[in-house]
Amino acid sequence: MQNENSVEKQSSFSIYDAAAGSGKTFTLVKEYLKQILSSKSEDYFKHLLAITFTNKAVTEMKQRIVETLVNFSEEKSVAEPLPMMLKIAEETDKSLVEIQMQSRKIIKNLLHNYAAFSVETVDRFNHRLIRTFARDLKLATNFEVTLETNELLAEAVDLLLSKAGENKEITKVLLDFA
Repeated sequence: MQNENSVEKQSSFSIYDAAAGSGKTFTLVKEYLKQILSSKSEDYFKHLLAITFTNKAVTEMKQRIVETLVNFSEEKSVAEPLPMMLKIAEETDKSLVEIQMQSRKIIKNLLHNYAAFSVETVDRFNHRLIRTFARDLKLATNFEVTLETNELLAEAVDLLLSKAGENKEITKVLLDFA
């Protein structure tokens, strides 16, 4: 990773590394908007995945993207452009009118297809990925992820004890331990 507020591009992935309070959300929203506004497709957001660490960050990022698209879509946005709109226009070589028109199409499509608007936590992404390949990983299709260590420990002990008497090695270890 590179320094604060930097971007590392590798093929179609962008990785941002920045300290707390350094404007990560602004940068992420701007880069996300640049991607969808640069596309000729008004549903390009369906092909993007933004991953962050907390549910709070997911909510904030989605909210800012939607609010910004709404603001860009307004009549006054060309006469009184927001700083982010100016920055995106500069970085994409698009006119303010082009950004306004594309924003109108995108926001309408995004709101009608909100489930395809993928901004999620690392945990949610991993869970979705594992669930997709559960059969290949020889996992039950209805597996659950638990973060409760006591619950997990109790389940592991129960499973171990249920094998006692059936598995000679486990039985021997348990008898030696007792």
